[in-house]
Amino acid sequence: MSRRPYKPAGRPPPHDFGSGHVLVGGMHAVRALIETGRARSVLVRAGVREARLTALLDRAHAHGIRIQELATDVFDQQAPLDLNHQGILAEARPQDVQPENALAPWLEPLKNPLLLVLDGVTDPHNFGACLRSAEAFGCAGVIVPKDGSAPLNQVARKTASGAAELIPIFRVTNLARCLRQLQQDGFWVVGAAGEASGSLAQAAHQGPMVVVMGGEGSGLRRLTRETCDSLVSIPMAGRIESLNVSVATGVLLYGIQSLRGQLGHAHPEGVV
Repeated sequence: MSRRPYKPAGRPPPHDFGSGHVLVGGMHAVRALIETGRARSVLVRAGVREARLTALLDRAHAHGIRIQELATDVFDQQAPLDLNHQGILAEARPQDVQPENALAPWLEPLKNPLLLVLDGVTDPHNFGACLRSAEAFGCAGVIVPKDGSAPLNQVARKTASGAAELIPIFRVTNLARCLRQLQQDGFWVVGAAGEASGSLAQAAHQGPMVVVMGGEGSGLRRLTRETCDSLVSIPMAGRIESLNVSVATGVLLYGIQSLRGQLGHAHPEGVV
C-alpha cells in the first residue's frame, strides 16, 4: 500500500547512574556518541592497536573528547564480562525522551525507516529489553504513549544495555492519532496480536513501517488495534501459547527486518 550481569562480589558496577553518566561499548556505538556530541570521555584498553580503533580515537580527539588508556584489569572492571566492547568504552550523558513535536522533523530525512511503538508496556525491565532489541535490529526510533508507559529510569536504562543512549525515544499524547498521522505520511502500521492470522511475510513492507507491540497481559488497546493496517502473530511450535512482550518484540523485529533485507550490515558490537 502506497502512502505518503550480575557482577561478582568485589567488582565495581559498570553503570554509575548516581554521577549522571552511562557507559557504552563497541566501536559503532562509541562512534555514534562521538558524532552526536554526547560522549564525555573515551576509555581504551591498553594494548589494543587495531586500525579502526586508531581512526575512532582520532575522531574523538578532533571533537575535543578526553581519552583515557587504562590497564587491562582496570578497563575490564568497567565492562561486564559478556560484553563485546572491542577495547573501547564511551562515557555519555543519558539520553532524554523526546517530545512529540520532535518526531516529524526527525523522520523527514530518513528513508524507509522502521519504528517500534510500545502501547502500554509498563515494566521498566521489559521497556529496556525492547529498546535493546529495537536498536539491535535497526529500528530508527521508539514511540511510547504519554500515559500508561514505563519510565526511562535506571532499571530500564540498565536493562537496555546502552541502547537507551543510542536510539531516539519519543513520547506522544495520543497514540492512535500519532499512528494515523504516520499512515498519512506513508507508514504501514502492523500490530502484534496473539489471535491474528496474518503472517510476517504478508505484513513486511519495504517502505516506511511501524511495528506496534501491546502491553503486558492486555496486549494492544482497542483503538490502537483498530488503527493498525494489519495484525500478525508469531507462530508457535511448542505448548506455550504466548511470549513475554520483550521476547516477542525481538522475534518480530528480527523476522520483519530479515524480510526487508535490513540485516546484512549487522555489527558485532555491544553496549554496556
